Amino acid sequence: MRETGCSVLEFAASLESSRGYEGQITGRTVIPARPARYADLERPLSPAIQAVLDALGIRQLYSHQAQAIDRIRRGSNVAVVTSTASGKTLCYNIPVMERLLESRGSRAVYIFPTKALAQDQLRRLRELDIAQELTFDTYDGDTKPERRRDVRRHAHVVLTNPDMLHVGILPNHTGWAEFFGRLRFVVLDEIHVYRGVFGSHTANVLRRLRRVARHYGARPQFICCSATIANPRELAENLVGEPFEVVDDDGSPRGNRLFLVWNPPMVEREPDPTGRASSIRRSAYGEASRLITSMVRQRIRSIAFVRARKIAELLLRRCRSSLRGTPKLAGALMPYRGGYLPEERREIERQLFEGRLLGVCSTTALEVGVDIGGLDATVMVGYPGSIAATWQQAGRSGRSGRDSLAVLVALPGALDQFIAQNPDYLFHAPTERAVIDPGNRFILAGHLLCAAHELPLMQEEEALFGAGARELLEALQAHRYVALRDRWFYTGDGEPAPEISIRSAAGPGYEIVDDRRGRVLGTVDAQ
Repeated sequence: MRETGCSVLEFAASLESSRGYEGQITGRTVIPARPARYADLERPLSPAIQAVLDALGIRQLYSHQAQAIDRIRRGSNVAVVTSTASGKTLCYNIPVMERLLESRGSRAVYIFPTKALAQDQLRRLRELDIAQELTFDTYDGDTKPERRRDVRRHAHVVLTNPDMLHVGILPNHTGWAEFFGRLRFVVLDEIHVYRGVFGSHTANVLRRLRRVARHYGARPQFICCSATIANPRELAENLVGEPFEVVDDDGSPRGNRLFLVWNPPMVEREPDPTGRASSIRRSAYGEASRLITSMVRQRIRSIAFVRARKIAELLLRRCRSSLRGTPKLAGALMPYRGGYLPEERREIERQLFEGRLLGVCSTTALEVGVDIGGLDATVMVGYPGSIAATWQQAGRSGRSGRDSLAVLVALPGALDQFIAQNPDYLFHAPTERAVIDPGNRFILAGHLLCAAHELPLMQEEEALFGAGARELLEALQAHRYVALRDRWFYTGDGEPAPEISIRSAAGPGYEIVDDRRGRVLGTVDAQ
């Protein structure tokens, strides 16, 4: 393979003639490029917002952006469901900033599933020309205690996550009284992540948010964004508990995307003591390592997704070992996973965005839409578990309308081998529905306790939490967690929110500390 740079499609074309190729490509499809489609707004933007777009070099809005902005301006709750890198951020930033500039007392909260996403959006907001007129800040577990009061009092837009909303903001809403009284918008990004247990918990957190905001006289408008899923309206309405309009006619441009399914070849094993020989598949991680290092040598910027933190580190070590003769290239590869300290995450994200890295080995921590610059290729080591997640990971490369390559390297398990031998299933199957159950009694019971702790729960508010709320409250009363007077009062011991993990049942995490140096190395879950 050539050691000089080449285009991503030239690289893909060279794979079948490269050393070590033994028919690993079992499926391929090309998603053709498409041009951009533009549209005008029903009424022009304010001069201040137009100046922001001019500074960003944006002369026209994509059709889905114009449609979303028009509907948000009319006061509708809107769910925007378009492809990765289609400009969904502008769909909510433009109308939100327009309102905040018109009414300086208004406030907005942006909710992201990860801290990395919130930090990425904060960086984008602070780069806007209006950053001197509006204040943006994050409020999450990384926010220094001495800064939290200033965020509550002065930020026009607070960027947070469901966890902090659940355990830090809502239980302490009296300190946020002015903010909640002026709350006009709630933006919920990457809603396809909110499925299953996490989504069901988050739906109840959002109902608690609506209730607290109403207590202070606000009825905020909700804006949701998502990658492509089969049931966007149903998911948005189940999450928030209010009607939504959906904008899903994607007008953004796209380059050609080549998708390959790569199955490691069979190799003969040493005969066993009986003399019987057998075959196994070559290591998927070895295959992925060869693909990634070849891309790095060709100056093709790539991201590799793996399923576990340890695998991210091992794959990185393997790639760097292959590149040890070229230290500069080996140094352009980095891992990315959960458990890093905040400053370590920020530094890797910054290097990715600035284009200083040629490759990153990541867990799903980078699957959602952190802006990581113009990547050319995605390598998925193992089927991500769903059609939706597969296309979400594949969409991390080829941003800004450039041609891109996605390679799924199959693991030896049955599901991966089914995909490898039936690639048309992957290419043509519809994306899955995102299913949540906010009324699950084991989930809802905890949030009813949280709601009663935040504000005594009026009987007419029970409907906000679904048909099963009354029965659960009566059961909680029998165990002396709540008591009914004219309203439901919390009578338990301590605060309930810290006892409820909205992501898992793993419990609190642990810090990994170097005792000799007194330095925190990272964090790890309890399980």
